[in-house]
Amino acid sequence: MFVDSFWALLPPIIAIALALITKEVYSSLFIGILVGGLLYSGFSFTGTMEHVFVDGMVGQLSDGWNVGILIFLVILGSMVMLMNRAGGSAAFGRWSVEHVKTKTGAQLATIALGVLIFIDDYFNCLTVGSVMRPLTDKHKISREKLAYLIDATAAPVCIIAPISSWAAAVTGFVDGANGLTLFIRAIPYNFYAMLTIVMMLTLTLAKFDFGPMKLAELNNRLNQENKDGKKELTASLTGAEDQPHPPVSGKGRVIHLVLPIITLIVCCVIGMIYTGGFFEGESFVNAFSNSDASVGLVYGSVSALIITVIFFIATRVLSFNECMNAIPEGFKSMVPAILILTFAWTLKSMTDSLGAAEYVAGIVEQVADNRALMSMLPALVFLIGTFLAFATGTSWGTFGILIPIVVNVFNADLNNELMIIAISACMAGAVCGDHCSPISDTTIMASAGAQCKHISHVSTQLPYALLAAGVSCVAYILSGFIRTWFVCLPIGIILMIVTLFVIKKLSGGEGDKGQTEAKAKQS
Repeated sequence: MFVDSFWALLPPIIAIALALITKEVYSSLFIGILVGGLLYSGFSFTGTMEHVFVDGMVGQLSDGWNVGILIFLVILGSMVMLMNRAGGSAAFGRWSVEHVKTKTGAQLATIALGVLIFIDDYFNCLTVGSVMRPLTDKHKISREKLAYLIDATAAPVCIIAPISSWAAAVTGFVDGANGLTLFIRAIPYNFYAMLTIVMMLTLTLAKFDFGPMKLAELNNRLNQENKDGKKELTASLTGAEDQPHPPVSGKGRVIHLVLPIITLIVCCVIGMIYTGGFFEGESFVNAFSNSDASVGLVYGSVSALIITVIFFIATRVLSFNECMNAIPEGFKSMVPAILILTFAWTLKSMTDSLGAAEYVAGIVEQVADNRALMSMLPALVFLIGTFLAFATGTSWGTFGILIPIVVNVFNADLNNELMIIAISACMAGAVCGDHCSPISDTTIMASAGAQCKHISHVSTQLPYALLAAGVSCVAYILSGFIRTWFVCLPIGIILMIVTLFVIKKLSGGEGDKGQTEAKAKQS
Protein backbone atom coordinates (compact mmCIF):
# COMPACT_ATOMS: atom_id res chain seq x y z
CA MET A 1 0.00 0.00 0.00
CA PHE A 2 2.73 2.45 0.95
CA VAL A 3 5.40 1.23 -1.52
CA ASP A 4 5.88 2.78 -4.99
CA SER A 5 3.36 5.53 -4.27
CA PHE A 6 3.29 9.11 -3.06
CA TRP A 7 3.54 7.75 0.51
CA ALA A 8 7.21 7.01 -0.24
CA LEU A 9 7.88 10.76 -0.27
CA LEU A 10 6.09 11.41 3.02
CA PRO A 11 9.09 10.78 5.38
CA PRO A 12 11.40 13.40 3.80
CA ILE A 13 8.52 15.87 3.41
CA ILE A 14 7.75 15.55 7.14
CA ALA A 15 11.43 15.85 8.10
CA ILE A 16 12.00 18.93 5.95
CA ALA A 17 8.79 20.64 7.06
CA LEU A 18 9.56 20.03 10.75
CA ALA A 19 13.14 21.28 10.32
CA LEU A 20 11.99 24.53 8.73
CA ILE A 21 9.20 25.05 11.29
CA THR A 22 11.00 24.06 14.50
CA LYS A 23 14.52 25.16 13.44
CA GLU A 24 15.76 21.90 15.03
CA VAL A 25 17.23 19.44 12.56
CA TYR A 26 18.15 16.35 14.63
CA SER A 27 14.69 15.51 15.95
CA SER A 28 13.08 16.46 12.62
CA LEU A 29 15.25 14.02 10.71
CA PHE A 30 14.68 11.27 13.26
CA ILE A 31 10.89 11.70 13.11
CA GLY A 32 11.06 11.46 9.31
CA ILE A 33 13.14 8.27 9.63
CA LEU A 34 10.65 6.82 12.12
CA VAL A 35 7.72 7.57 9.80
CA GLY A 36 9.56 5.78 6.97
CA GLY A 37 10.16 2.75 9.17
CA LEU A 38 6.51 2.61 10.22
CA LEU A 39 5.25 2.82 6.64
CA TYR A 40 7.67 0.15 5.44
CA SER A 41 6.86 -2.31 8.26
CA GLY A 42 3.11 -1.73 8.18
CA PHE A 43 3.25 -0.13 11.63
CA SER A 44 4.90 -3.18 13.23
CA PHE A 45 7.00 -2.24 16.28
CA THR A 46 9.72 -4.86 15.78
CA GLY A 47 9.69 -4.40 12.02
CA THR A 48 10.08 -0.65 12.40
CA MET A 49 12.99 -0.98 14.85
CA GLU A 50 14.80 -3.46 12.61
CA HIS A 51 14.28 -1.43 9.45
CA VAL A 52 15.30 1.90 11.01
CA PHE A 53 18.37 0.76 12.94
CA VAL A 54 19.60 -2.36 11.14
CA ASP A 55 18.61 -1.83 7.50
CA GLY A 56 18.81 1.95 7.78
CA MET A 57 21.35 3.40 10.18
CA VAL A 58 23.73 0.44 10.51
CA GLY A 59 23.42 -0.29 6.81
CA GLN A 60 24.36 3.27 5.86
CA LEU A 61 27.26 3.39 8.31
CA SER A 62 28.50 0.08 6.88
CA ASP A 63 28.54 1.44 3.34
CA GLY A 64 32.09 1.92 2.07
CA TRP A 65 31.35 5.21 0.29
CA ASN A 66 29.71 6.73 3.38
CA VAL A 67 32.50 5.59 5.70
CA GLY A 68 35.06 7.16 3.37
CA ILE A 69 33.19 10.49 3.44
CA LEU A 70 33.04 10.39 7.25
CA ILE A 71 36.78 9.69 7.49
CA PHE A 72 37.45 12.58 5.11
CA LEU A 73 35.21 14.84 7.20
CA VAL A 74 36.99 13.90 10.45
CA ILE A 75 40.46 14.42 8.96
CA LEU A 76 39.46 17.81 7.53
CA GLY A 77 38.22 18.81 10.98
CA SER A 78 41.54 17.75 12.49
CA MET A 79 43.52 19.67 9.88
CA VAL A 80 41.46 22.81 10.49
CA MET A 81 42.09 22.51 14.23
CA LEU A 82 45.82 22.04 13.61
CA MET A 83 45.95 25.14 11.40
CA ASN A 84 44.07 27.13 14.03
CA ARG A 85 46.34 25.96 16.88
CA ALA A 86 49.45 26.65 14.79
CA GLY A 87 48.32 30.24 14.24
CA GLY A 88 48.01 29.82 10.47
CA SER A 89 44.34 30.89 10.37
CA ALA A 90 45.01 33.95 12.55
CA ALA A 91 48.01 34.93 10.40
CA PHE A 92 45.97 34.54 7.24
CA GLY A 93 43.25 36.71 8.80
CA ARG A 94 45.79 39.47 9.52
CA TRP A 95 47.30 39.18 6.03
CA SER A 96 43.93 39.18 4.29
CA VAL A 97 42.75 42.30 6.14
CA GLU A 98 45.84 44.13 4.87
CA HIS A 99 45.41 42.94 1.28
CA VAL A 100 41.65 42.50 0.90
CA LYS A 101 40.29 45.84 2.00
CA THR A 102 36.55 45.49 1.44
CA LYS A 103 33.65 43.19 2.21
CA THR A 104 33.01 42.88 -1.53
CA GLY A 105 36.61 41.81 -2.08
CA ALA A 106 36.30 39.16 0.63
CA GLN A 107 33.18 37.72 -1.00
CA LEU A 108 34.75 37.76 -4.46
CA ALA A 109 37.81 35.97 -3.09
CA THR A 110 35.55 33.31 -1.57
CA ILE A 111 33.70 32.85 -4.86
CA ALA A 112 36.98 32.66 -6.81
CA LEU A 113 38.39 29.98 -4.51
CA GLY A 114 35.13 28.03 -4.72
CA VAL A 115 35.25 28.11 -8.52
CA LEU A 116 38.90 27.02 -8.56
CA ILE A 117 38.24 23.97 -6.35
CA PHE A 118 35.92 22.22 -8.81
CA ILE A 119 37.10 18.65 -8.27
CA ASP A 120 34.54 17.57 -5.70
CA ASP A 121 31.73 19.30 -3.82
CA TYR A 122 32.55 17.85 -0.38
CA PHE A 123 36.17 18.85 -0.79
CA ASN A 124 35.10 22.29 -1.99
CA CYS A 125 32.77 22.95 0.97
CA LEU A 126 35.22 22.09 3.71
CA THR A 127 38.35 23.54 2.11
CA VAL A 128 36.83 26.89 1.10
CA GLY A 129 35.25 27.24 4.53
CA SER A 130 38.52 26.54 6.32
CA VAL A 131 40.49 29.01 4.24
CA MET A 132 38.01 31.87 3.99
CA ARG A 133 36.48 31.95 7.51
CA PRO A 134 39.24 34.20 8.95
CA LEU A 135 38.81 36.66 6.06
CA THR A 136 35.01 36.76 6.09
CA ASP A 137 34.93 37.07 9.89
CA LYS A 138 37.28 40.06 9.74
CA HIS A 139 34.98 41.80 7.25
CA LYS A 140 31.87 41.02 9.35
CA ILE A 141 30.34 38.68 6.75
CA SER A 142 27.84 36.40 8.45
CA ARG A 143 28.43 32.66 8.63
CA GLU A 144 25.09 32.25 6.81
CA LYS A 145 26.40 34.29 3.85
CA LEU A 146 29.67 32.37 3.86
CA ALA A 147 27.75 29.06 3.87
CA TYR A 148 25.70 30.29 0.89
CA LEU A 149 28.81 31.29 -1.07
CA ILE A 150 30.37 27.91 -0.31
CA ASP A 151 27.27 25.93 -1.25
CA ALA A 152 26.67 27.95 -4.41
CA THR A 153 30.23 27.32 -5.65
CA ALA A 154 30.24 23.61 -4.74
CA ALA A 155 27.67 21.56 -6.68
CA PRO A 156 26.84 24.30 -9.25
CA VAL A 157 30.52 24.56 -10.23
CA CYS A 158 31.18 20.80 -10.12
CA ILE A 159 28.21 20.11 -12.41
CA ILE A 160 29.68 22.29 -15.18
CA ALA A 161 33.30 21.09 -14.77
CA PRO A 162 34.16 18.19 -17.13
CA ILE A 163 36.96 17.06 -14.81
CA SER A 164 35.18 16.44 -11.52
CA SER A 165 33.66 13.63 -9.51
CA TRP A 166 30.22 14.88 -10.59
CA ALA A 167 31.06 14.59 -14.29
CA ALA A 168 32.20 11.04 -13.61
CA ALA A 169 28.90 10.26 -11.86
CA VAL A 170 26.78 11.68 -14.67
CA THR A 171 28.66 9.90 -17.46
CA GLY A 172 28.35 6.65 -15.53
CA PHE A 173 24.55 6.83 -15.80
CA VAL A 174 24.53 7.17 -19.60
CA ASP A 175 24.21 3.94 -21.58
CA GLY A 176 24.41 3.73 -25.34
CA ALA A 177 26.17 7.08 -25.85
CA ASN A 178 29.47 8.80 -25.13
CA GLY A 179 28.79 10.07 -21.61
CA LEU A 180 31.59 12.65 -21.47
CA THR A 181 30.70 14.14 -24.86
CA LEU A 182 27.08 14.38 -23.79
CA PHE A 183 28.08 16.01 -20.48
CA ILE A 184 30.19 18.67 -22.24
CA ARG A 185 27.41 19.46 -24.73
CA ALA A 186 24.93 19.83 -21.86
CA ILE A 187 27.03 22.42 -19.99
CA PRO A 188 25.67 25.56 -21.79
CA TYR A 189 22.12 24.42 -21.01
CA ASN A 190 22.76 24.00 -17.27
CA PHE A 191 20.88 27.19 -16.52
CA TYR A 192 20.59 26.72 -12.75
CA ALA A 193 24.36 26.38 -12.27
CA MET A 194 25.13 29.34 -14.55
CA LEU A 195 22.45 31.58 -13.08
CA THR A 196 23.46 30.74 -9.50
CA ILE A 197 26.98 32.01 -10.27
CA VAL A 198 25.54 35.12 -11.97
CA MET A 199 23.32 35.70 -8.94
CA MET A 200 26.24 35.46 -6.49
CA LEU A 201 28.32 37.92 -8.46
CA THR A 202 25.42 40.35 -8.88
CA LEU A 203 24.55 40.31 -5.17
CA THR A 204 28.20 40.80 -4.26
CA LEU A 205 28.99 43.59 -6.71
CA ALA A 206 25.67 45.38 -6.14
CA LYS A 207 26.24 45.08 -2.36
CA PHE A 208 22.82 43.96 -1.25
CA ASP A 209 20.93 40.99 0.18
CA PHE A 210 17.26 40.23 0.64
CA GLY A 211 15.00 38.06 2.76
CA PRO A 212 16.36 36.17 5.80
CA MET A 213 19.94 36.63 4.54
CA LYS A 214 19.61 40.41 4.85
CA LEU A 215 18.54 40.08 8.48
CA ALA A 216 21.34 37.59 9.17
CA GLU A 217 23.89 40.05 7.78
CA LEU A 218 22.50 42.92 9.86
CA ASN A 219 22.40 40.85 13.04
CA ASN A 220 25.94 39.59 12.45
CA ARG A 221 27.30 43.12 11.97
CA LEU A 222 25.62 44.33 15.15
CA ASN A 223 26.84 41.28 17.08
CA GLN A 224 30.40 41.90 15.89
CA GLU A 225 30.21 45.56 16.87
CA ASN A 226 28.98 44.62 20.34
CA LYS A 227 31.73 42.02 20.73
CA ASP A 228 34.40 44.46 19.56
CA GLY A 229 33.16 47.03 22.06
CA LYS A 230 33.25 44.51 24.90
CA LYS A 231 36.79 43.44 23.95
CA GLU A 232 38.00 47.03 23.93
CA LEU A 233 36.38 47.64 27.32
CA THR A 234 37.93 44.48 28.77
CA ALA A 235 41.34 45.38 27.40
CA SER A 236 41.16 48.89 28.81
CA LEU A 237 40.17 47.63 32.28
CA THR A 238 42.54 44.65 32.54
CA GLY A 239 45.33 45.72 30.23
CA ALA A 240 45.04 42.51 28.17
CA GLU A 241 42.52 40.66 26.05
CA ASP A 242 41.21 37.22 26.88
CA GLN A 243 43.61 34.46 25.90
CA PRO A 244 42.27 31.55 23.86
CA HIS A 245 42.22 28.16 25.53
CA PRO A 246 44.27 26.30 24.54
CA PRO A 247 46.50 29.18 23.37
CA VAL A 248 47.21 29.71 19.68
CA SER A 249 50.87 29.57 18.73
CA GLY A 250 52.41 33.02 18.29
CA LYS A 251 54.86 31.64 15.73
CA GLY A 252 52.23 30.93 13.08
CA ARG A 253 52.59 32.47 9.63
CA VAL A 254 50.41 32.50 6.51
CA ILE A 255 52.42 29.56 5.17
CA HIS A 256 51.06 27.46 8.04
CA LEU A 257 47.60 27.70 6.48
CA VAL A 258 48.46 27.94 2.78
CA LEU A 259 50.88 25.00 2.58
CA PRO A 260 48.55 22.47 4.30
CA ILE A 261 45.68 23.52 2.01
CA ILE A 262 47.82 23.23 -1.13
CA THR A 263 49.11 19.88 0.11
CA LEU A 264 45.55 18.73 0.70
CA ILE A 265 44.45 19.74 -2.81
CA VAL A 266 47.42 18.05 -4.50
CA CYS A 267 47.15 14.88 -2.42
CA CYS A 268 43.39 14.57 -3.00
CA VAL A 269 43.79 15.00 -6.76
CA ILE A 270 46.51 12.34 -6.77
CA GLY A 271 44.36 10.08 -4.58
CA MET A 272 41.38 10.37 -6.93
CA ILE A 273 43.29 9.72 -10.15
CA TYR A 274 45.08 6.84 -8.40
CA THR A 275 41.74 5.13 -7.76
CA GLY A 276 40.85 5.74 -11.42
CA GLY A 277 43.91 3.91 -12.70
CA PHE A 278 46.06 6.88 -13.76
CA PHE A 279 49.25 5.17 -12.60
CA GLU A 280 48.26 2.05 -14.50
CA GLY A 281 48.17 3.80 -17.87
CA GLU A 282 44.78 5.57 -17.95
CA SER A 283 44.63 9.15 -19.21
CA PHE A 284 44.04 11.97 -16.72
CA VAL A 285 40.45 12.52 -17.91
CA ASN A 286 39.60 8.82 -17.90
CA ALA A 287 41.18 8.43 -14.46
CA PHE A 288 38.85 11.12 -13.12
CA SER A 289 35.88 9.53 -14.86
CA ASN A 290 36.66 6.15 -13.29
CA SER A 291 37.74 7.45 -9.89
CA ASP A 292 36.26 6.47 -6.54
CA ALA A 293 35.98 9.94 -4.98
CA SER A 294 35.33 8.63 -1.47
CA VAL A 295 38.45 6.45 -1.36
CA GLY A 296 40.57 9.01 -3.20
CA LEU A 297 39.66 11.76 -0.73
CA VAL A 298 40.57 9.45 2.18
CA TYR A 299 43.98 8.69 0.64
CA GLY A 300 44.61 12.37 -0.05
CA SER A 301 43.43 13.74 3.31
CA VAL A 302 45.36 11.15 5.36
CA SER A 303 48.55 11.94 3.40
CA ALA A 304 47.99 15.68 3.82
CA LEU A 305 47.40 15.29 7.57
CA ILE A 306 50.69 13.41 8.03
CA ILE A 307 52.61 15.99 5.98
CA THR A 308 50.97 18.85 7.93
CA VAL A 309 51.92 17.37 11.32
CA ILE A 310 55.52 16.84 10.17
CA PHE A 311 55.66 20.41 8.80
CA PHE A 312 54.32 21.97 12.01
CA ILE A 313 56.73 20.00 14.19
CA ALA A 314 59.69 20.78 11.90
CA THR A 315 58.94 24.53 11.94
CA ARG A 316 58.38 24.38 15.74
CA VAL A 317 55.00 26.08 15.75
CA LEU A 318 53.51 23.06 17.55
CA SER A 319 55.03 20.20 19.48
CA PHE A 320 54.19 16.57 18.75
CA ASN A 321 51.93 16.40 21.82
CA GLU A 322 50.11 19.60 20.82
CA CYS A 323 49.50 18.16 17.34
CA MET A 324 48.14 14.92 18.79
CA ASN A 325 45.88 16.84 21.19
CA ALA A 326 44.47 18.94 18.33
CA ILE A 327 43.43 15.90 16.24
CA PRO A 328 40.63 14.62 18.54
CA GLU A 329 39.47 18.22 19.07
CA GLY A 330 39.00 18.48 15.33
CA PHE A 331 37.00 15.26 15.44
CA LYS A 332 34.72 16.78 18.09
CA SER A 333 34.11 19.87 15.96
CA MET A 334 32.71 17.66 13.19
CA VAL A 335 30.34 15.62 15.38
CA PRO A 336 27.24 17.75 14.55
CA ALA A 337 27.87 17.39 10.80
CA ILE A 338 28.49 13.64 11.18
CA LEU A 339 25.25 13.19 13.13
CA ILE A 340 23.19 15.14 10.58
CA LEU A 341 24.81 13.22 7.69
CA THR A 342 24.07 9.89 9.37
CA PHE A 343 20.42 10.81 9.86
CA ALA A 344 20.16 12.17 6.30
CA TRP A 345 21.61 8.97 4.81
CA THR A 346 19.26 6.88 6.95
CA LEU A 347 16.27 8.94 5.81
CA LYS A 348 17.33 8.40 2.21
CA SER A 349 17.44 4.64 2.81
CA MET A 350 13.84 4.85 4.09
CA THR A 351 12.66 6.56 0.88
CA ASP A 352 14.63 4.07 -1.23
CA SER A 353 13.01 1.10 0.51
CA LEU A 354 9.55 2.63 0.00
CA GLY A 355 10.19 2.95 -3.76
CA ALA A 356 10.32 6.74 -4.09
CA ALA A 357 12.66 6.42 -7.08
CA GLU A 358 10.35 4.03 -8.92
CA TYR A 359 7.33 6.24 -8.23
CA VAL A 360 8.99 9.36 -9.63
CA ALA A 361 10.46 7.42 -12.57
CA GLY A 362 6.94 6.32 -13.51
CA ILE A 363 5.75 9.93 -13.54
CA VAL A 364 8.66 11.01 -15.76
CA GLU A 365 8.03 8.17 -18.22
CA GLN A 366 4.36 9.15 -18.52
CA VAL A 367 5.35 12.74 -19.26
CA ALA A 368 7.99 11.65 -21.79
CA ASP A 369 5.49 9.42 -23.61
CA ASN A 370 3.15 12.37 -24.14
CA ARG A 371 4.34 13.84 -27.44
CA ALA A 372 2.19 16.93 -26.94
CA LEU A 373 4.35 17.84 -23.94
CA MET A 374 7.67 17.16 -25.67
CA SER A 375 8.66 20.82 -26.03
CA MET A 376 7.85 21.32 -22.36
CA LEU A 377 9.90 18.27 -21.38
CA PRO A 378 13.05 20.16 -20.24
CA ALA A 379 11.06 22.39 -17.87
CA LEU A 380 9.05 19.43 -16.54
CA VAL A 381 12.18 17.32 -16.05
CA PHE A 382 13.83 20.25 -14.24
CA LEU A 383 10.87 20.59 -11.85
CA ILE A 384 10.63 16.84 -11.23
CA GLY A 385 14.39 16.60 -10.67
CA THR A 386 14.25 19.53 -8.24
CA PHE A 387 11.44 17.96 -6.23
CA LEU A 388 13.08 14.52 -6.17
CA ALA A 389 16.47 15.86 -5.07
CA PHE A 390 14.80 18.11 -2.49
CA ALA A 391 12.81 15.21 -1.03
CA THR A 392 15.63 12.65 -1.05
CA GLY A 393 18.59 14.96 -0.45
CA THR A 394 20.70 13.41 -3.20
CA SER A 395 21.79 14.78 -6.56
CA TRP A 396 23.53 11.65 -7.73
CA GLY A 397 20.51 9.49 -6.95
CA THR A 398 18.40 11.88 -9.01
CA PHE A 399 20.84 11.57 -11.93
CA GLY A 400 20.60 7.80 -11.69
CA ILE A 401 16.81 7.88 -11.92
CA LEU A 402 16.16 10.54 -14.53
CA ILE A 403 19.09 10.48 -16.97
CA PRO A 404 18.61 6.85 -18.16
CA ILE A 405 14.90 7.57 -18.73
CA VAL A 406 15.64 10.63 -20.87
CA VAL A 407 18.37 8.79 -22.84
CA ASN A 408 15.96 5.91 -23.55
CA VAL A 409 13.19 8.27 -24.66
CA PHE A 410 15.46 9.71 -27.35
CA ASN A 411 17.23 6.38 -28.10
CA ALA A 412 20.61 7.90 -27.17
CA ASP A 413 20.49 10.13 -30.25
CA LEU A 414 23.26 12.67 -29.74
CA ASN A 415 22.02 14.63 -32.76
CA ASN A 416 18.76 15.41 -30.97
CA GLU A 417 19.31 18.77 -29.28
CA LEU A 418 16.19 18.31 -27.13
CA MET A 419 17.77 15.25 -25.50
CA ILE A 420 20.84 17.30 -24.58
CA ILE A 421 18.62 20.02 -23.09
CA ALA A 422 16.53 17.48 -21.14
CA ILE A 423 19.64 15.79 -19.71
CA SER A 424 21.00 19.18 -18.69
CA ALA A 425 17.63 19.87 -17.05
CA CYS A 426 18.06 16.60 -15.08
CA MET A 427 21.42 17.77 -13.80
CA ALA A 428 20.23 21.32 -13.09
CA GLY A 429 17.13 20.11 -11.26
CA ALA A 430 19.18 17.67 -9.18
CA VAL A 431 21.59 20.43 -8.13
CA CYS A 432 18.72 22.85 -7.43
CA GLY A 433 16.87 20.38 -5.20
CA ASP A 434 20.11 19.43 -3.49
CA HIS A 435 20.81 23.12 -2.93
CA CYS A 436 17.42 23.69 -1.28
CA SER A 437 17.18 20.53 0.80
CA PRO A 438 18.04 20.47 4.54
CA ILE A 439 18.82 16.75 4.25
CA SER A 440 21.31 17.15 1.39
CA ASP A 441 24.83 16.04 2.27
CA THR A 442 26.30 18.94 0.28
CA THR A 443 24.16 21.43 2.21
CA ILE A 444 25.26 19.80 5.46
CA MET A 445 28.92 20.02 4.38
CA ALA A 446 28.53 23.71 3.52
CA SER A 447 27.17 24.37 7.01
CA ALA A 448 30.09 22.44 8.50
CA GLY A 449 32.63 24.28 6.35
CA ALA A 450 31.28 27.68 7.35
CA GLN A 451 30.71 26.55 10.96
CA CYS A 452 27.16 27.85 10.62
CA LYS A 453 24.02 26.47 12.25
CA HIS A 454 22.63 24.10 9.66
CA ILE A 455 19.01 25.21 9.75
CA SER A 456 20.11 28.89 9.61
CA HIS A 457 22.05 28.12 6.44
CA VAL A 458 19.04 26.37 4.90
CA SER A 459 16.51 29.09 5.75
CA THR A 460 18.71 31.96 4.51
CA GLN A 461 19.77 30.18 1.32
CA LEU A 462 16.31 28.94 0.32
CA PRO A 463 14.92 32.24 -1.12
CA TYR A 464 18.08 32.66 -3.21
CA ALA A 465 17.92 29.10 -4.54
CA LEU A 466 14.20 29.38 -5.32
CA LEU A 467 14.74 32.61 -7.25
CA ALA A 468 17.47 30.98 -9.36
CA ALA A 469 15.17 27.98 -9.86
CA GLY A 470 12.30 30.19 -11.04
CA VAL A 471 14.43 31.99 -13.64
CA SER A 472 15.97 28.67 -14.72
CA CYS A 473 12.50 27.19 -15.26
CA VAL A 474 11.61 30.09 -17.58
CA ALA A 475 14.86 29.49 -19.49
CA TYR A 476 14.02 25.77 -19.86
CA ILE A 477 10.55 26.59 -21.18
CA LEU A 478 12.18 28.81 -23.83
CA SER A 479 14.85 26.24 -24.64
CA GLY A 480 12.22 23.57 -25.30
CA PHE A 481 10.97 25.68 -28.23
CA ILE A 482 14.06 27.63 -29.34
CA ARG A 483 16.62 24.81 -28.68
CA THR A 484 19.64 27.11 -28.99
CA TRP A 485 21.74 27.81 -25.89
CA PHE A 486 23.33 31.04 -27.15
CA VAL A 487 19.86 32.57 -27.28
CA CYS A 488 18.33 31.06 -24.12
CA LEU A 489 21.33 31.50 -21.80
CA PRO A 490 21.75 35.27 -22.39
CA ILE A 491 17.99 35.73 -21.92
CA GLY A 492 18.21 33.84 -18.62
CA ILE A 493 21.20 35.90 -17.45
CA ILE A 494 19.50 39.21 -18.33
CA LEU A 495 16.28 38.10 -16.64
CA MET A 496 18.21 37.12 -13.49
CA ILE A 497 20.07 40.43 -13.25
CA VAL A 498 16.94 42.50 -13.93
CA THR A 499 14.96 40.52 -11.33
CA LEU A 500 17.67 41.07 -8.71
CA PHE A 501 17.77 44.82 -9.31
CA VAL A 502 13.98 45.01 -9.12
CA ILE A 503 14.17 43.19 -5.76
CA LYS A 504 16.90 45.59 -4.64
CA LYS A 505 14.78 48.59 -5.55
CA LEU A 506 11.67 47.19 -3.89
CA SER A 507 13.51 46.26 -0.69
CA GLY A 508 15.68 49.38 -0.60
CA GLY A 509 13.34 51.23 1.71
CA GLU A 510 13.29 48.37 4.19
CA GLY A 511 16.98 48.54 5.07
CA ASP A 512 16.59 51.12 7.89
CA LYS A 513 13.57 49.29 9.25
CA GLY A 514 15.45 45.98 9.24
CA GLN A 515 18.44 47.55 10.94
CA THR A 516 16.23 49.11 13.60
CA GLU A 517 14.56 45.75 14.25
CA ALA A 518 17.95 44.06 14.51
CA LYS A 519 19.20 46.69 16.97
CA ALA A 520 16.04 46.27 19.02
CA LYS A 521 16.69 42.52 19.21
CA GLN A 522 20.26 43.10 20.37
CA SER A 523 19.22 45.60 23.03
